[in-house]
Amino acid sequence: MNSRAFSVLVILIVTAVLANGYTPPPPPTTAYPAVKTVEAAVEGMVYCQSCDKFGSWSLAGAEAIAGAKVSIICKNHREQVSFYKVFKTDSYGHFYGELKGFKMTPHFLDHPLHSCRAKLVSSPREDCNLFSNINNALDGASLRYEEKRLKWTNYEAVVYAAGPLAFRPDHCPTTAPPTY
Repeated sequence: MNSRAFSVLVILIVTAVLANGYTPPPPPTTAYPAVKTVEAAVEGMVYCQSCDKFGSWSLAGAEAIAGAKVSIICKNHREQVSFYKVFKTDSYGHFYGELKGFKMTPHFLDHPLHSCRAKLVSSPREDCNLFSNINNALDGASLRYEEKRLKWTNYEAVVYAAGPLAFRPDHCPTTAPPTY
């Protein structure tokens, strides 16, 4: 077969292939599974302690505070603040906050359980805006791991509990000592 006949044959084959709607396959791609993100998060409740429980750690008769602010403060093994963020309670007095940006190093003190504390910041209620020391909130309430995790396809949160925390009323009628 001469080169002219070969060229005509190649042109006929290419024309027939293209006429039948053939399109070449896309180039191969390497698909990697999405990286799963694991975050630490803190949740808790904020209340207004009732006047009859003033001076105790009791929350019997307490009311949840919507719009209260709670800070999460984490310190490294040198007692330097390594993370600080303020979270606001929802209409039920519950707060949930991801510790995005919190870096855990191999040192055990840089773990949220050991290095982070929850503290009251402010209450929107003028009648209940003084800090109480329920769960050591004045120094910072410790976090607890209660084996709670939130899982989605590419996300997982290890949720730590803080508190409950409480503000107390600034004016309570003087009555008998608190009941426990």
